[in-house]
Amino acid sequence: MIRTAGVAEVTDADFVTEVIGAELPVLVEFTADWCPPCRQMGPVLSAVAAEEGERLKVVQLDVDTNPDTTNAYKVLSMPTFMVFRDGEPVKSMVGARPKRRLLEEISEVL
Repeated sequence: MIRTAGVAEVTDADFVTEVIGAELPVLVEFTADWCPPCRQMGPVLSAVAAEEGERLKVVQLDVDTNPDTTNAYKVLSMPTFMVFRDGEPVKSMVGARPKRRLLEEISEVL
């Protein structure tokens, strides 16, 4: 998987610990190496993680190597972004977007 600066990678094995059990809201990008829009989102996610790190945890999950979590949340398109708060998905967005729009969309659930 493509490493994104400031963004942790989560897996089926640690999703419950890292996302469901997190104290902060968590922005999860469901991503894949073969997905060009996912690669475009790398710098955007790094910037969001840097700017919002005190109020938001940003992680990525590779759909190809983590089918259980991908299927559990019925993720069909890449990239899909989900915001989890208190262990529950509270917002879902599909497709690449500029940083400003992503921040606007998640601001209502932070």
